[in-house]
Amino acid sequence: MKKILIIDDDMDMCKLLSHFLQRKGFATDTAYSGNKGLTKFKEESFDVVLCDFRLGDMDGVKVLNGIREINPSALVIIITGYSDIKMAVEVMRQGAFDYITKPLIPEEVISVINKGLASTDGTAPRKEAGSSRIASKNVSLNEEYLVGGAPRTAEMYKQVELVAPTPYSVILYGESGTGKEVIAKTIHQSSNRKDKPFMAVDCGTLSRELAASELFGHVKGSFTGALADKEGFFEAANGGTLFLDEVVNLPLDVQATLLRVVQERKFKRVGSNKDQTTDVRVIVASNENLQEAYRKGKFREDLYHRFNEFSITIPPLRMRQEDIIPFSEFFLARACEELGKQLDGFDDESMQLFLNYSWPGNLREFRNVIRRAALLSSAGKVTSNVLPWEIIGGVPEKISHTSVSQNEHADLSTNTVGHPTGLKDAASHAEYQAIMEVLKEVKFNKTKAAARLNIDRKTLYNKIRYFEENNQKA
Repeated sequence: MKKILIIDDDMDMCKLLSHFLQRKGFATDTAYSGNKGLTKFKEESFDVVLCDFRLGDMDGVKVLNGIREINPSALVIIITGYSDIKMAVEVMRQGAFDYITKPLIPEEVISVINKGLASTDGTAPRKEAGSSRIASKNVSLNEEYLVGGAPRTAEMYKQVELVAPTPYSVILYGESGTGKEVIAKTIHQSSNRKDKPFMAVDCGTLSRELAASELFGHVKGSFTGALADKEGFFEAANGGTLFLDEVVNLPLDVQATLLRVVQERKFKRVGSNKDQTTDVRVIVASNENLQEAYRKGKFREDLYHRFNEFSITIPPLRMRQEDIIPFSEFFLARACEELGKQLDGFDDESMQLFLNYSWPGNLREFRNVIRRAALLSSAGKVTSNVLPWEIIGGVPEKISHTSVSQNEHADLSTNTVGHPTGLKDAASHAEYQAIMEVLKEVKFNKTKAAARLNIDRKTLYNKIRYFEENNQKA
């Protein structure tokens, strides 16, 4: 029996993945931090490691490097919640077998694991890091990402070209999923810092207690759990560019420290009295206007003015329709590469649906829709029957009463494991009705719907997928 080590600081995800993989015939073990994962890997033998890229104590690259120091031929698959092609290519270049993006699709998880095991068993060739597997006919995969050619897109890239060579700080505004990190990387790669590190930080994921430690580092013993000195992002990105996404989520005391860093290029590690210098260009992003945020007391006014040397607004996908066709081909090519498939593009009905849809989740939603469609398509063109119901314009008419234990999709799409009763089925139906009502009220904007339902966006996506897939089976 093949044994899989799951490393993820989300305990629920660890348990759900473990339960799902055990039902598929694998033995599993779990670790809730990178350090614990490395310790278990050193003490025991595993055939596969599934590791989340964003861990509380280290990122997936550090875990990958630690695992490969112990066993250079280890089969490591990275899980990420970010649709970041560059990061994925980087971990594959450093030795990861493949990557999987959240929300997880059960068939994709099993497919990637089986391909990896086949490559190590000698029944399939092990792919070279960063190599192309199988591409769609329509788009070359030499590009790291697609620029797009809509007038609004062209205007935005003129601003990028203008500010990139300068030392200016930049604020990027844009809705969720518009590709703010891609633009930040483009600025970095077009600057004289391109040969130095580019580091991205999602400020929304930093806990209030550890935000300062993550950004500025800490010294051993500075707080409970500080077992060793640690460098922060400002040290790691020295000489390069630091991208702070959703910067408005930083606590106000951390914002005060951040102001000193960007003004004086000096900072202290948490628990240290020693000043350290740094040379970092800071790019920040927000889907909320920072001027409005400081008026509401959520963001420091002086920090806003320090960052506001130049600002760029990234248009939503619904305002750049000319980009939909090339992006659909690009995302399909990437999906075909991931899945080892050859598909011939989209039929006319699917393409018209893409053009008519408002894309509230922007490019991130577009990419996920096409990845799912590619997974469900067997050959030829992608047709409309594999597209989600919100794009087609309808909604599921009923919810299947298949038990969660019989439905492998539920293991990764809900936090409920067990045998439902009639009462539970009724609760599931009521939950579906509540979600649908909110989605209709916000015109299927999933970010707004998740906020109104008091759940995160990932959980909302998982619940929608569960309802959708059970309806298709019914």
